[in-house]
Amino acid sequence: MKQLNDEILKSTNEMWADRPVVFGDGDKNAIIMLIGEAPGAEEVKEGRPFVGKAGKNLNEFLEILGLKRENLYISNVVKVRPTKNSPKTGKPINRPPNREELELFVPYLQREIQLVKPEFIVTLGNFALKNTLMDNKITIGECHGTLIEYNGFKVFPLYHPASIIYNRALSEVYQQDLLKLKELL
Repeated sequence: MKQLNDEILKSTNEMWADRPVVFGDGDKNAIIMLIGEAPGAEEVKEGRPFVGKAGKNLNEFLEILGLKRENLYISNVVKVRPTKNSPKTGKPINRPPNREELELFVPYLQREIQLVKPEFIVTLGNFALKNTLMDNKITIGECHGTLIEYNGFKVFPLYHPASIIYNRALSEVYQQDLLKLKELL
């Protein structure tokens, strides 16, 4: 994993020397790997994935599943924070990752998955689902809460924990999907 992280750091520094890299974190022999979209401001500050508001929701979901963060491996598709300047404040705000970021980081994600070799991959959100399965047509709305076999891995798509912050109506669906995942584990 160190070699992979060194390669990511070198590639990132060549393209964006001013953008801190947030590597995957946790047990490198984990049975469960969680994959999100990209780090936000809090993740960049702390250097770990899922520590901001979405991390709070993630911790609640881990509690429901009876899991501890230290027993998982948690990563993102994109390892740097994608930003644009806010039209209101001029300060950096999150934006969806662009093609250049995907072209750089998706191959690293695929290698990261092969190194961890988890029994289950839980994708968090549409973006993580599409880029983990390498399928731009699949959507979280059509397959959340269902088990998908992919390259010898069991993939379980969930809505992104941040989506509950912005869309409270998803909370019940999210809870039901967590219970389905708990049964599989």
